[in-house]
Amino acid sequence: MSFKGTTVIAIRRGGKTAVAADGQVTFGYTVLKSNAVKIRKLVNGRILAGFAGSTSDAITLFEKFEEKVKAREDGIIDIKRAAVELAKDWRSDKILHKLEAMMLVADSENILLISGTGDVVEPEEDVISIGSGGNYAYSAALAYMENKKLSAADIAFKSLKVAAKVCIYTNSNIVLEEIS
Repeated sequence: MSFKGTTVIAIRRGGKTAVAADGQVTFGYTVLKSNAVKIRKLVNGRILAGFAGSTSDAITLFEKFEEKVKAREDGIIDIKRAAVELAKDWRSDKILHKLEAMMLVADSENILLISGTGDVVEPEEDVISIGSGGNYAYSAALAYMENKKLSAADIAFKSLKVAAKVCIYTNSNIVLEEIS
């Protein structure tokens, strides 16, 4: 699954997690909007989520993911369990199966990529990205991670700036959220 018009990155470092996304919405070869918000805080600000793909599909997936997180009777937030449950539903449910999006979800301890093909990926490094500029942002982030003075937010922001310089579907109107 590949989406044009979005770059989202998640970074974890120094007890903080940052998720950042560009603001460009593209339809074919036309930029429709330059200041879209593709990141949400979920579960009273304890989880960050970003998406690549159809906006209505992403909103549906944010809601379904949040339901999965809140479904635990003991109140413990377990994004890994919620991500696997969402991926199962996404792959097998007649309606969800048709949704076209990818998600990054993160809390203070985990970063995960969730796809409609049933994938739940926890990155080996504390960096993961999605979207058309995702590989550019990811590569830049890996290089910036070597600089121990940079925070998660600094790395996310700088990495998206690099992606915006080389990916025509990514702009430099960056929205960034951070949790600890």
